[in-house]
Parts: sequence; structure tokens; C-alpha cells
Amino acid sequence: MRVAGSERMGPMSVRTQSPQPSEDLHRAGFACFVGRPNAGKSTLTNALVGQKVAITSNRPQTTRHTVRGIVHRPDAQLILVDTPGLHKPRTLLGERLNDVVRTTWAEVDVIGFCLPADQKIGPGDRFIAKELAAIKKAPKVAIVTKTDLVDSKQLAEQLIAVDQLGKELGFAWAEIVPVSATAGKQVDLLADLLIPLLPEGPALYPEGDLTDEPEQVMIAELIREAALEGVRDELPHSIAVVVEEMLPREDRPADKPLLDIHANLYIERTSQKGIVIGPKGKRLKDVGIKSRKQIEALLGTPVFLDLHVKVAKDWQRDPKQLRKLGF
Repeated sequence: MRVAGSERMGPMSVRTQSPQPSEDLHRAGFACFVGRPNAGKSTLTNALVGQKVAITSNRPQTTRHTVRGIVHRPDAQLILVDTPGLHKPRTLLGERLNDVVRTTWAEVDVIGFCLPADQKIGPGDRFIAKELAAIKKAPKVAIVTKTDLVDSKQLAEQLIAVDQLGKELGFAWAEIVPVSATAGKQVDLLADLLIPLLPEGPALYPEGDLTDEPEQVMIAELIREAALEGVRDELPHSIAVVVEEMLPREDRPADKPLLDIHANLYIERTSQKGIVIGPKGKRLKDVGIKSRKQIEALLGTPVFLDLHVKVAKDWQRDPKQLRKLGF
């Protein structure tokens, strides 16, 4: 088994250097991170891009849109597709999120399968690996995430288990890479290993672009990320955010601009409204303060953020409501 890294972690061969790119050869293509919910895909995407382009949360099924993060290098452009976690769907929304994952798999140049180092391989991982085994076109890279949470013995055991998983299903991993996105360990090496698996070709996005997500979608996601913190376990799946309006304040001087953003947070039941708003509106105010700072950093301009909570009854199961909310 070949594991990419700089330290010996058990009875396996270890690569100590990144692959050397050929001179004047440029590669560009798409890599997709897959894995069960909360496997560290969004955090890894942000670490590779060097800026937040995907929202993160300790709640599963946080990601709902296919976010593209773009890594620029002199010899390559790596476009990262961050999908929702594949899971057993309980709602129409869940079914549509799974469809997004499978459609993405069929279109990318390389697939990165994220498996947390601190959790043993389970039925959800095997379910995804079995589906990956049926994909013949794209090479598959196993990415063992969250390595900062385990010791070297646990990591070695997980790497061996991941290697064995591929063998059991009849395919070989193109690479097995242990990383820690939060600690910045081996993130650059992962990019070094993904790039040679991309096709030759010119850059697909202009230099400086970090994502192709529309600003309104990214703003909505930042608001939803702030709203997910500290709420009950069942609530994250019931929150959707739509930015209704973004307008520059007309009466402001040119050197002191202000952007007015009006957004609605949709929940499924009236009883959930109080959870999101909080006592005397404190929770919603906190959501506004936290997300406004993130939005101002994203846009580079001061923002006035106006948030309202609305009920869209059982929207996760209603095709008409799903379309209205962008799914």
C-alpha cells in the first residue's frame, strides 16, 4: 500500500516527495470530494482554496449546494466540487441532495473519498465505496481526514482499513492521503497529488476567481451557517435561507457605501420560530451579527443585514416549496 506523507506510520511504503510537474505542461480539471455527512469535505475545500467558499458545521448534511472552490497554480487549475454528504434520504430534499452527488460523480476528473481518521469505517462508508467501485472513468483518491484527532497508531490502523476497503470491492486507490485541514497538515500535498490526475488543458476560470457560486447564494449560506450554531439537533435540516434583495443605500456618499441585504430564514413549523429567534430576539440578533461580519469580509463593503423568519410548512417534502427555495 502506498500512502502519501512524510512520516512512517506502519508496515507500508511512504512517499516523501510530491510528484514533480513537467515543464510547460498545464492541467485543469474538476475534483469531487465525497463521503458520508460530516466527513470534513467542506473544511478541506476551504483549506485548499485558502478562503471560505463552503459553509461548515458540526451538524451533518450542512452542505446543500455543489460549491466549486478554485485552486490556482502556475502549472494547474484545480476546481473542487464540494457535494452534500451521501445519506439514506428521509425526505424529497434528501433524495435531491443524493441526486446532486451522483450527477457530480459522473462529470468530474478525479474523486476524493473522505473518511475521518477518528471513526471506524462503517456501513455508510461501505455504501459509498460500493457506489464508487462502479465508476470506472475517474481515478479515486482516499483522503483520511481529521488526522489531528488521533495518534499515530490509530492513524496507521485507519490507513490499512481504507486500503483493505478498496481491495474488498475490487479496485485500487490512486492514492491514500492522510490530512488535517484544521491543522494544515498535508493539504498542499493533497493538491500536488490530485493535479497529475487532471487532464492537460488551459485554465477554465480567470486568475483570482475562488468560486463560481453567485454572491447571493454564498451570502445565504453564511447566514444559514450562523443560524445552525446552538440549535436543537433536528432543526438544521429545517432551515433554508433566501436572499430576497441586495441594494446599495442610495443616500450614502461614494466613500462610505452601505449595502442593504434583506434575507428570509425559512423553517417548517411555527413551533420552530421561537428557537431561531430566541428570547427577546437574541438568537436572531446573534445570527445577524456573526453572519454580517462574514458577509462584509466576503464582499469587502459595509453591510446592513435585515433578517426575517418565515414558515414554509413541510418545505423539505413539498416539490413546489423546494423549487421556491432553490432546490
